[in-house]
Amino acid sequence: MTTSRQSPTVRRRRLSAELRRLREAANMTADLVAERLEWSRGKLSRIENAQWQRPNPRDVRDLLDVYGVIDPGQREAMITLARESRQRGWWTTYKDVLAGSYVDLEAEASTISTFEPLVIPGLLQTPAYTAEITRAALVRDPAEVERRVALRMKRQCLLTQEDAPRFWAVIDEAALIRPLSSLLVVREQLQRLIETEPLEHVTIQVLPLAAGLHAGMAGQFVIMEFPEDPKIVYVETGTDGLYLEKPQELARYTLVFQHLCATALAPDASLAYLSDMIDKLK
Repeated sequence: MTTSRQSPTVRRRRLSAELRRLREAANMTADLVAERLEWSRGKLSRIENAQWQRPNPRDVRDLLDVYGVIDPGQREAMITLARESRQRGWWTTYKDVLAGSYVDLEAEASTISTFEPLVIPGLLQTPAYTAEITRAALVRDPAEVERRVALRMKRQCLLTQEDAPRFWAVIDEAALIRPLSSLLVVREQLQRLIETEPLEHVTIQVLPLAAGLHAGMAGQFVIMEFPEDPKIVYVETGTDGLYLEKPQELARYTLVFQHLCATALAPDASLAYLSDMIDKLK
């Protein structure tokens, strides 16, 4: 099963960044542009900060006119990007159980690097495991639990596509030894992790408790890299999440992930550890 790898959110970011670059190349202030187009300063600010949900191709044309962009190919490329930014991804049908733009960004990432100290990464969870952690998060409605499980399973199609992203997960041992409702659920989840071994684009490392204090003590995070756009760090919160894009923030989390990879068991040793865990459950 495959799903579209196009992400409207990524395209909006790309379009906004390019429009800002064109304004700066034209040596024009935001106030001057807003004045010429008779727009509010806030409208242009929202456009340049990717805070517009459905970009209007007419607005893009007006901006290209003001910036003196006359090349037909460049203009058409920008208008096409604006139209693609208005499309809706498959995940919008799950808006009732989905918060923020994470899945939208995940859909087009070329590399996903994640550190999980408490739970198994969502892209590697079994349905039973997802249902358990969803109920543990105080979701009591069975229909909502089912919807959340369905969404997570559909997200996992990302790893089976021909152009699947490079996925690298460092999982704290605490997430693996946490008791669940039955040994069957634990065994299935551990087996799911082991089954990633043939996938060259998926790497799993276990960070043992014996490693003691480590660089990721502040908690979970995900680094997403894109083919044509700046990378993003996502830090989950209790209700939504933070998206970090400043160079110093990206550098810090990249360094933290490198330290975690160096501290964790090597990929082969991690798979051996998981297999040993299953053996001990028998």
